[in-house]
Amino acid sequence: MSKENKDKVWVFYKDIESQNPAPGVIRKVLAYSDTIMAVEHCFETGAVGALHSHPHTQITYIAEGRFRFTVGDEEKEVGKGDTLCKQNGVQHGCVCLEKGILIDIFTPMREDFV
Repeated sequence: MSKENKDKVWVFYKDIESQNPAPGVIRKVLAYSDTIMAVEHCFETGAVGALHSHPHTQITYIAEGRFRFTVGDEEKEVGKGDTLCKQNGVQHGCVCLEKGILIDIFTPMREDFV
């Protein structure tokens, strides 16, 4: 499980277990410590990241694909190379418009992901 990767200097992608948090979404918890966490989310076209909020500040980098994000009361389409900064407590979610990959950075780390 990903708890074994906490505080490791080297986390090799081939050794990371996948999680399936929603239909069409695969999650891999990358390197992390108590204060920061990197997570990869792979989305199939049409997959949904349901609207939610949490007590973590989150930066999302769109590594591949196209997504329609809602953050607070704003909605925008984003693509490869774009980033979003979601403050703690702000409701957000997305719909994948074109198969893609999101890299999420959380502070502090997400206990519920491990």
